[in-house]
Amino acid sequence: MYNILEVANTHGGGVHYIYELLKEFDEFTKKNGVGIKFQPFKYDESALSDFSYYDIYKELFISQEDWSNIIEEAFKTKDIWIDLFDKYSTSILQENLDKVFGIKLQTSVLDNTIIFQTLKNIDLSDKKLIINIAGRSKEDIKILINKYTKQLNIEELLIEVGFQAYPTRLEDSGLMKVKYLKEHYDNKIVFADHIDGEDEGAVLLPLIALLLGADYIEKHIMHSHLETRYDYNSSVKYEVFKKLHVLQDNYTSLQNKPFISNVEANYLNATCQTPLLNKNIESQSLINADKDLIFRRSNSSGLSTKDINKLISDCYILTSSKKKYETLKKEDFKKANIAAIIACRLKSTRLPRKALLKVGKVSSIELSIKNTMKFNNLNHIILATSTEEQDAELENYTYNDNIIFHRGHPDDVIDRYLDVINSLNIDVFVRLTGDNVFISSDIFDILLKSHFEEGADYTTANTAAVGTNLEIINASALKKVNKYFPLAEHSEYMSWYFHNNPEYFKINKVDLPEKLVRDYRLTLDYPEDLEVFNHIEKYFIDNNIEYDLEELFKFLDENPKVANINSHLTPKYESNKDLIVMLDKETKIRQF
Repeated sequence: MYNILEVANTHGGGVHYIYELLKEFDEFTKKNGVGIKFQPFKYDESALSDFSYYDIYKELFISQEDWSNIIEEAFKTKDIWIDLFDKYSTSILQENLDKVFGIKLQTSVLDNTIIFQTLKNIDLSDKKLIINIAGRSKEDIKILINKYTKQLNIEELLIEVGFQAYPTRLEDSGLMKVKYLKEHYDNKIVFADHIDGEDEGAVLLPLIALLLGADYIEKHIMHSHLETRYDYNSSVKYEVFKKLHVLQDNYTSLQNKPFISNVEANYLNATCQTPLLNKNIESQSLINADKDLIFRRSNSSGLSTKDINKLISDCYILTSSKKKYETLKKEDFKKANIAAIIACRLKSTRLPRKALLKVGKVSSIELSIKNTMKFNNLNHIILATSTEEQDAELENYTYNDNIIFHRGHPDDVIDRYLDVINSLNIDVFVRLTGDNVFISSDIFDILLKSHFEEGADYTTANTAAVGTNLEIINASALKKVNKYFPLAEHSEYMSWYFHNNPEYFKINKVDLPEKLVRDYRLTLDYPEDLEVFNHIEKYFIDNNIEYDLEELFKFLDENPKVANINSHLTPKYESNKDLIVMLDKETKIRQF
């Protein structure tokens, strides 16, 4: 905040008046951001003798010696600003250059080439220049700023809005220009206030200008007791300016306050509705902020909605059962232990020992593990096979030493999964099969994020290329399946136990972005599948491209002959109607 006290012609040509004015406003100093501006000019250099105000200009004239003394006195307390109108003004500037803080050019003299050329020959490198743009078009403003910035050696160019209309009406004040100039220029803005000095707007208008972004206020002043014959229309007396100055301090300081005050924060904490559970929720459950919470004022402390959402986005899970109307606290959560469990056996009849067949440089099961390792947020990757002797060989194909090799029930896949889940205390897992080589970390990220946000038990994509879809399942949900189906005879079709019982499980189906969805077949079950896989992997190896599902789709889109090799094949669970009827019946939970 900076104020320029505009003396203008209130002195009426009387030097004594100026000295008395300086005394009255002595307390406002350069230390608290106050300058004073004088308008030295010479009647015969500013006008011709036939001009209607020529005689008044003669009356207002003050000699160079008097101006030097006035500037000397004013300099003791204030920054000195000079309005330039003619060669006389520039001579006053040059004679007192060491004391002048800044200069101003009214809009009426911006095209005065004599003043401009004179200024080009003066070292103004430590001076500020105000140019008033009243009445100038937006294009003119741009041209003038460019001209005065580039051709004069000045410290800083300030843009001023406002003009004198003895007094200026509120609607003509130019207030609306402040916002435009702030948006289009980096220059600081001066608001020259010329409203009636006795109007309440004489205080309010400069305050509004400051809050809109003006950096300087130019305010006309006059003496409180001495006769003021000229320029009194827009001028304010000492008491009014003092009030304005105090209000400026009070109001503009508000802009530097913290975004949230302590009192405001306390108010929010005291009045904010607390998130409460709207039902009993079991341990190891995920929270859905939209469906599991209600909001009431409560004496119980707890996490805010923002805090809960942050825990959800970071894959946190409840550690203990919670009752309806309880709040949630940080200690109620833990980071979920997330695993990828890849089920694989070597008993295939259509494509014997398919897991060990080469796709590119490695076996198909190793390529599946390699692509699984790209998934984020995984704590474990497990290759889960049976206790049958023929499957023992898979231990040599784990691809990486960090992969856990597990052997379990030969037929009950759910039992095999629960062995791993219980031994590693897994909370959430992504179910994979060794048949699916080209699984995508992009799809996994989307499904995992949605799984936690929805507080789901089971999440999968609505549509995906065969062999690229994933299933994300809560360990607690699989344990519930096991409770109802201790001997899950159809656990090979694990997903049926969830899809077929939506009243028992929170099923979450996600629409993937179009770029991750195609109608291609990318699961390994027949020789044709293996042929397609090797074409794809050769493309990635030959072009030194790291596997990416979008890149894979690009290859198949551009090579339809490859895509058509296995396009006629369909999964058994889609083509065998008797199987579908049987699964619908046998996987349905029935209460007796």
